[in-house]
Amino acid sequence: MTPAGGGREAGALRVLVLADDLIWATRLVAQLRTLGADPVRLRSADAFAAALAGVAPADLPPAEPADERARHAVVDLTARSYDGLAAVQLAAAAGLRVLCVGQHDDRALRRAALAAGAERVFAYRTLFENGHATLAAWLGVPAPAAGSLPAPATSEVPAR
Repeated sequence: MTPAGGGREAGALRVLVLADDLIWATRLVAQLRTLGADPVRLRSADAFAAALAGVAPADLPPAEPADERARHAVVDLTARSYDGLAAVQLAAAAGLRVLCVGQHDDRALRRAALAAGAERVFAYRTLFENGHATLAAWLGVPAPAAGSLPAPATSEVPAR
């Protein structure tokens, strides 16, 4: 596995990002990257399951050693190409800390995600408006100071 868009920084927190929507995946990956995390964007249930098992899909480099595997996952609950609740259950069963994003008005889905093992479920708007602070608190890392974030160098986010 490789991080979305480039090389891996030694010691960076690896975070799996399961999202099939390019806009939200790009935002989540960029926010995580600015916090010093190592985001790995995945857009299918099969790629997510392989990443959780530590097995790289055929088109990726060999899997990381056990001590470098992800311990965090962000799951977009409103995907069309995978079952978000099943992904939450799979990640929680694998021992990962799970954070979800979804629509603010779908309370039933939010409750179901929490019951499936998500620690928190945030509305897209919350992560859009206050994502760095929200994600930093969840990861246990310092939030960047207001106005200190550089503009992204590229909007391209490779997906698996």
